[in-house]
Amino acid sequence: MRRYYDLPSLSALAVFEAAARHRNLTRAAGELNVTPGAVSRQIKAVESELGCPLFVRRGNGVALTSAGEELFHVLASGFSKLAETARSIKQGDTSRYVAIASSEFFTSMWLIPRMPDFWRRETDINVDHVIWESKQNFRRSDVELRIRYGLGSWVDEHAELLFGDCIYPVCSPDFARRHQGATAADLVNLPLLNVEWVEPDWLGWEEALLRGGVPAGALRARRFGKFGVALQAAMADQGLVIGWHRLIAPLVEQGELVRFTDLVVPAPGGYYLSHSTTREMSSSAKVLREWLLEQARLENARPLPTDVES
Repeated sequence: MRRYYDLPSLSALAVFEAAARHRNLTRAAGELNVTPGAVSRQIKAVESELGCPLFVRRGNGVALTSAGEELFHVLASGFSKLAETARSIKQGDTSRYVAIASSEFFTSMWLIPRMPDFWRRETDINVDHVIWESKQNFRRSDVELRIRYGLGSWVDEHAELLFGDCIYPVCSPDFARRHQGATAADLVNLPLLNVEWVEPDWLGWEEALLRGGVPAGALRARRFGKFGVALQAAMADQGLVIGWHRLIAPLVEQGELVRFTDLVVPAPGGYYLSHSTTREMSSSAKVLREWLLEQARLENARPLPTDVES
């Protein structure tokens, strides 16, 4: 007997959605608490019923075929709407909820200090701050708003520019005193702290120096997985880190970090507020979005360092 909606097994579709979201069968298996073999069998069952391949193997992961991309986008949108409906039913009409994803350091250094203003205005909205360090968190079904750095072009997302930024070297006050008189050309011979960032548009030392007109060659920089950890290392007198002005200005103002040399480079991207084009924003998300755009206008009223190149 055929199913009423003539669809493959819903459990198999859920397995496919997890594999497509992770682009990796092993990680999908971990999320679903099953074996990779079970994931593979479910996907093969869906492919057999639809009569076409949904994945092709590539390196350590998988890539979606055009049919797989089409199916994934529909499922991701549908599951997001189901999650939103289920959440509304659980919470009742008196509770309003919105999830926003942003990086750990952006959340702690820019967003959280401004949130008290939002709480004073919107006492009945619950905000879930999703700290994303991977695309798994970033694509969680309940996330409606995202703040991310880049060029503003992402698949199935509408992005609004919040503000641009500039970068410059920063270090501890003691480090600056020991290397007083150093110029931008001397940076390549000093201990540099690099951040291995999750976004491809995030600048490392090599590109930052290139954009600043400083010949760099092959750099030997100490590597960190998080911006916040690299800044802690800089404050602990371990070297120089690239300072993103919009995020670290309070630390400079407080004297925990100091600018080093007169090098200032315009950031090639900007900080964007984005939301999915495949689902309708909830009323709570719309309220939070308007507040964020207002805060961005206030941020833009504070000029970047005057010696930044145009």
